[in-house]
Amino acid sequence: MDPAVTTTVLLVPCVVVITAGLFYLYGMVVGLLSKTSVRNKVVVITDALSGLGKECASVFHKGGARLILCGKSWEKLEGLADDLASASDPTKVSTPPLKKKDHSDSCSESVIAEILECYGCLDILILNSSLKVKAPAQSVSLEMDKLLMDNNYFGPATLAKGVLPSMISRRTGHLLLVNSIQGKLTVPFRTTYAASKHAVQAFFDCLRAEVEEYGISVSTISHTFISSSASGKAKPLGVSPDEAVAEIVKTLSNKRKEVVIAPSLPKVAIYARSFFPNVFFAVMAAGVKNERKV
Repeated sequence: MDPAVTTTVLLVPCVVVITAGLFYLYGMVVGLLSKTSVRNKVVVITDALSGLGKECASVFHKGGARLILCGKSWEKLEGLADDLASASDPTKVSTPPLKKKDHSDSCSESVIAEILECYGCLDILILNSSLKVKAPAQSVSLEMDKLLMDNNYFGPATLAKGVLPSMISRRTGHLLLVNSIQGKLTVPFRTTYAASKHAVQAFFDCLRAEVEEYGISVSTISHTFISSSASGKAKPLGVSPDEAVAEIVKTLSNKRKEVVIAPSLPKVAIYARSFFPNVFFAVMAAGVKNERKV
């Protein structure tokens, strides 16, 4: 047999084994980071009942975080807390108790006070709540405009400002906004949604510089959309909850300021919007015309 062929035959299994080993090590490192970055930390997760919220709760719970789960349904929150408790192994992991708060009114000062009273402090705030609408601009009512701005901008901004005095006094803390890629570029028929996402992106970009001197980190994670696994079909431009949570864990561990989770095409669109705006606008307009023809 040709020596080159023999060498190739021997190398292929080695490459496969090494690659598998690297993936295994990567998984171990991510798991270790998730534990060390949140162990014994007080973590608030808004919209904990969403797919991403549940995945965050599961990962942080296993990592030993002291969770405060926020959502609109007490019954579902209690069910989530029970699921987390049953999934943990008390002989291996001593997980702090869970606290549940209905965060349907994020602008309420009483809700913020209750969150801070749960453990006396707050280390990590994950702002995950989001409301969407897709429709032509002229068909969206003013009431709907205000509802989206209340949920997507005023809610996160008010909650962040409410917990800041506590973080500033302790000179530590991490605010992490789970935002949409539409906070960086716009897509037709999502005028108010995109506007709310641009607004909240700008708020936290400004806030980041303001609070850095106090040792407070501010991170934004922008994704295309969270693809639910319920349908059994992965959408090409979507991001799975576990992928998003892996990025959240790395962001908390490394204190990254800004992360975009998206396939290549949306990332190219962001750069095209910045460097070739007229081309981007033309492509978007052409897409609208094609959609109306269908």
